[in-house]
Amino acid sequence: MNEIKKTIGFIGLGVMGKSMSRNLLGAGYEVLVYSRTKEKCKDILAEGAIWNNTAKEIAENADIIITMVGYPHDVEEVYFGNEGIFTSAKKSSVLVDMTTSTPTLAKKIYEEAKRSGLYALDAPVSGGDVGAKNGTLSIMVGGDRPIFDELFPIFEILGGNIVYQGEAGAGQHTKMCNQIAIASNMIGVTEALVYAKNAGLNPESVLKSIGSGAAGSWSMANLIPRVLKEDYSPGFFIKHFIKDMGIALEEAEKMNLQLPGLELAKKMYDTLASHGEENSGTQALIKYWNHGYHL
Repeated sequence: MNEIKKTIGFIGLGVMGKSMSRNLLGAGYEVLVYSRTKEKCKDILAEGAIWNNTAKEIAENADIIITMVGYPHDVEEVYFGNEGIFTSAKKSSVLVDMTTSTPTLAKKIYEEAKRSGLYALDAPVSGGDVGAKNGTLSIMVGGDRPIFDELFPIFEILGGNIVYQGEAGAGQHTKMCNQIAIASNMIGVTEALVYAKNAGLNPESVLKSIGSGAAGSWSMANLIPRVLKEDYSPGFFIKHFIKDMGIALEEAEKMNLQLPGLELAKKMYDTLASHGEENSGTQALIKYWNHGYHL
């Protein structure tokens, strides 16, 4: 891996994927790209990325294939569809799904890869658009340890906190833990801001006091400043967060676990989505109070 730079195929150039593929280009890799809308890829094509017309074409030409798409059904289509990766991937290719998807699907991809003479890792990320741009994502990886070790130099280009979590599906389970923690935290940080405003405090001063203490969190440091500017652009879409919370609740049900904090957060975000906020960033949760929404 270190001696010969492999060709990387990147499927899915959304808010996260475009920055990630740009970082790979900057590190000197040949990067083949495919996304649903070629028009949105013009800038990265101008920077040297090579357009391929289908996921199948990517699979024919790349040694390492990274997918970063929206939903589990998109992952299913990209890997198992008629124009999907498994129709034409070269022997010994490595497949890396960095979408937040289901542990069950991660295991299905792993098993199919194994049958086909390929290798597969599930490697979801956390850190939002800022982490993707700066190459500081947290990457949680499931699959075979030797393949993780082989791809570590590539993960280092994309992230700053890269942890091998265990067998196939372990990366996705870890991402569910991440989303569970974020869900209740987002309620807390936005609720604190609402309280501050209603108490007549200066929100910026409050943030300065509590942001570096025990109440500090990534969401408070990175998303609450956006809220104060009324910037609700997506570092991470509400619709995708709702998807993730749904996956976590389904997995919890299989384990006979009740997660009331997660259930409450999902209900609140579902309410926002029903009022047209599904394409806003998760920090738009503040609108639940601003607009007087109710469960």
